[in-house]
Amino acid sequence: MRKSGQIRDWLHARHTALRTRWVKGPWSLGAYEFLSFGIKQAWACLFGGAMIVLLVGTFLFYPADSVLARYDFIFLCALGIQIVLLLSGLETFEEARVILVFHVVGTIMEVFKTWQGSWIYLEPSFFRIGDVPLFSGFMYACVGSYLARVWRIFEFRFDRFPPLWIQGLLALAVYVNFFTHHFIADIRLALFVATVVIYGPCVIWFRPDLEHRPMPLVIGLLLVALFIWFAENAGTFARAWTYPGQEAGWRMVSIHKLGAWYLLMIISFVLVAFVHAPRDRKRGS
Repeated sequence: MRKSGQIRDWLHARHTALRTRWVKGPWSLGAYEFLSFGIKQAWACLFGGAMIVLLVGTFLFYPADSVLARYDFIFLCALGIQIVLLLSGLETFEEARVILVFHVVGTIMEVFKTWQGSWIYLEPSFFRIGDVPLFSGFMYACVGSYLARVWRIFEFRFDRFPPLWIQGLLALAVYVNFFTHHFIADIRLALFVATVVIYGPCVIWFRPDLEHRPMPLVIGLLLVALFIWFAENAGTFARAWTYPGQEAGWRMVSIHKLGAWYLLMIISFVLVAFVHAPRDRKRGS
């Protein structure tokens, strides 16, 4: 934790020096805030970025004749990264609890979806449940880690934040529909409408630099889902998992998957919201 504080102090000192040197007017301020926004986003993506590097790196360079299967190597590395983040204080134990819950929720869905043939894992592994290698749960944990970290790093505030119990019911409906749409009617369109009704009036305020800036919450969730879709393309390119139609060779994941990731974002957001007490911008609490 002390090392984490030292890192924050060092980054804050560099930030102050750069701002004093480069910000001279509204245009330079806008450019500086944009750069600061990107750096903070990269910092929030620490776990997810490390996982993408692992997937692509092992696809390109991991020896095929290794005694330890590639999937198992990824799992052990992901576990190690998570431990390092916790011990270094770069991730709080509250955030780790959210990540653990999302890991479990994601793994359960993985077991069901692979049983249904929605996607497959082509390589052997020791650490697995059924047809699902255990590293897959960390891919969902990346989403939870990102949301928990970005919430703290950008010091989120909200206008018209929906009651948590309503969000909880929505998240439960989204999760259940991921299973039940294989057997009964898919209510995905109704869930999309519900997200707009519930989150449409909400504005999220985030702090890229000194001042908080506003964004409609629905837009923010959709943008995050878009970047997850990009990451999913990297994962399938690295043959970490494969969708039907990708067996013979890689091709881009259907843009229709963006809707699934958007709904999954709702589950992630609600889990994190239950840990981070949402702050009202006007009240400051």
